[in-house]
Amino acid sequence: MTLSLTLTLCQRGAAVSSSGLLLLRPGSVCIGRAASSAQQHHPVSAINRSQQQQQHRRSIVTMACVQQQQRCVSIDNINPAIKTMEYAVRGPLVARAGVIEKELEQGAKKPFKEVIRANIGDCHAMGQPPITFIRQVLGLVSYPPLFKDPNIPEDAKQRARVILDGCKGGSVGSYSDSAGIEVIRRHAAEYIERRDGGIPADWNNIILSAGASGGIKVLMALLRCPINGKKPGVMIPIPQYPLYSATIAEFDMEQIGYYLDEANKWGLDIGELERSLAEARKVSAPRILVVINPGNPTGQVLSRDNIEQIIKFAQRERLVLFADEVYQDNVYEAGSKFHSFKRVMMEMGEPYSQMELCSFMSCSKGYMGECGIRGGYAEIINLCPDVRAMLLKCISAQLCPTTAGQAVLDCVVNPPRPGETSYELFAKEKAAVLESLRERAELVARTFNSIEGFSCNPVQGAMYAFPQIRLPPKALEAAKADGKPADTFYAFQLLEETGICIVPGSGFGQRPGTYHFRTTILPQPEKLKEMLGLFKSFHEKFLAKYK
Repeated sequence: MTLSLTLTLCQRGAAVSSSGLLLLRPGSVCIGRAASSAQQHHPVSAINRSQQQQQHRRSIVTMACVQQQQRCVSIDNINPAIKTMEYAVRGPLVARAGVIEKELEQGAKKPFKEVIRANIGDCHAMGQPPITFIRQVLGLVSYPPLFKDPNIPEDAKQRARVILDGCKGGSVGSYSDSAGIEVIRRHAAEYIERRDGGIPADWNNIILSAGASGGIKVLMALLRCPINGKKPGVMIPIPQYPLYSATIAEFDMEQIGYYLDEANKWGLDIGELERSLAEARKVSAPRILVVINPGNPTGQVLSRDNIEQIIKFAQRERLVLFADEVYQDNVYEAGSKFHSFKRVMMEMGEPYSQMELCSFMSCSKGYMGECGIRGGYAEIINLCPDVRAMLLKCISAQLCPTTAGQAVLDCVVNPPRPGETSYELFAKEKAAVLESLRERAELVARTFNSIEGFSCNPVQGAMYAFPQIRLPPKALEAAKADGKPADTFYAFQLLEETGICIVPGSGFGQRPGTYHFRTTILPQPEKLKEMLGLFKSFHEKFLAKYK
């Protein structure tokens, strides 16, 4: 309390303490007696207090003022855009989950034994085993003596040799080119060509990045330029992946939300795009249209017809398309199919094939789930050569993406082929992961639709469900009294009573008056069944409490 009072006095300027000490503004460490006129008003007993007490208080005051002097940065003089930035996937609810985990470790009694982190798409953290081939290649490039291990197949060793040959000094400990190791960029272009039925891909258009997010952020930064005095605007789906809203806030750009159609399996309605764009142009200069396919957090997979409509809209309105396609391997629903924006755009012919397009891929999702290793790429097509030069200059300031992430990405874009030693095991492991995710996607949607007050669209792809919950009026009143959005209120109670950590829909955006949450489908099957059982039991008690 003494220190708190001292800091307040330091901030407000000079003041006289009860012991006659002169407290100065931050920056002064000269602490002495108050003016003699002030001393004359103090009784002798106060002046003659023990030397130990005087020295103690003098030390506290001096230390506090010195600390104020040393702190050049305060909450008032940092980038204001950072203060408005939020990232719900790792927000307050997740922070509380971390505290609860610590409490459990220390023996605290809870109604549950563990926290189930269904808040983030972290595959390996939820028990997904790594793909053997990927880890073998990663091990080889990281520790070359493993080349002598006879248990590692020759095709994995050959992949590792090619990667190391592309590294300066033959080591992944060296810097790569800022856009990434050339041979990996070439492999990424070949992968895109195979994926898109032979449509050419130029390796010079490939930029490797630290996950897809690294590429997304550097390209958004490139377009951070006012137009006719207006902030540049970025159109993003609502619900959206919070990387976008956070980056838009960080870059002081204008967020332009367009609502996905929940009644139509979270489809993208062109009329809604037009409404959103017209409103946005009153206050901003829209430049980017972000489409996430398959969807996060909504799990939809866009039809080819829908993609063609989106491309026509972007071309007509002169918007740069950002195609976030990191879940392209994660398609589960029968009849759903992934179509890349590039392939559709090129097959549509001119003028659409001449549009600027940035598409993104990552090794964090799919069947790989190598989130922490941070590998990804961006393919940028039809970019002006002068702008490309500026982009390369921009990424050069970041030196290079992690070479470990680049090596993992190489395994994704240059996987074992039929006839190679590693192919059979690789194909088996990949198929097992994707089949298990398909079964879990069906289980999650089916279970939520069986719970009173819930409705959940099919999880067509990606790794998440985004069910809607209808909360009774008393719950809404309780949330308001607690100072929280209703879905956040619900999510906190769920965490405290069951240990299940989800992300409230308000962290992704949702239509006013509706309440959702995002949960991953990543817990392994038995753990997922347990989680859904806890969810159902909690919700029944919640309704009984607030009905």
